[in-house]
Amino acid sequence: MPQNQYQTGSIVSDRQERWTLEDITALFDGIFAERYQTRLIRGGDEPLYRPANSETPYHQVIFARGYYASALHEISHWCIAGAQRRQQEDYGYWYCPDGRDAEQQKAFEQAEIAPQALESIFTRACGRVFHVSVDNLGGDIEVDIETFAMRVEARAQRYQHEGLPLRAEAFRHALEAYYQQGFSRQLAIAQGLHRLL
Repeated sequence: MPQNQYQTGSIVSDRQERWTLEDITALFDGIFAERYQTRLIRGGDEPLYRPANSETPYHQVIFARGYYASALHEISHWCIAGAQRRQQEDYGYWYCPDGRDAEQQKAFEQAEIAPQALESIFTRACGRVFHVSVDNLGGDIEVDIETFAMRVEARAQRYQHEGLPLRAEAFRHALEAYYQQGFSRQLAIAQGLHRLL
């Protein structure tokens, strides 16, 4: 899943410091941990969705390297995945890494339109700037980022017009309450929980 846009510079402004991993994790876990037995986990180099097992009694949405944008992206995948997909590692999908050929890249981009559209909605709800990712830094093919970005934005507009999936709507509502309306974490979580009812 896309990682190249998650790297950040070494200079962090006061405004950027308000987007902490502690906050995003608390919001996600506060809304979904009890009802869906799912937690947001900071991981290593690669993101992963891991269903509950005998050693870990809850599902894990694992985001890469502590990148805030990676957390939003992985949450987007989780919000789209149906109940059966959420019982399989990485939702039962096979991820093709960097170095994809043209056909593999086309399939990757097609699969990424909806999650990146949701990610863009979440990112804007946080007051951040969204950047699409074609995630093929090692490929020898020409990638049309502009066309992909337009397709992602069109899908985001469709979500806005037709409505978001239930979990995505609950999470967006909590993000807006916390980052735009200045609610406390506890009240933002309550707002998200209310949307699940």
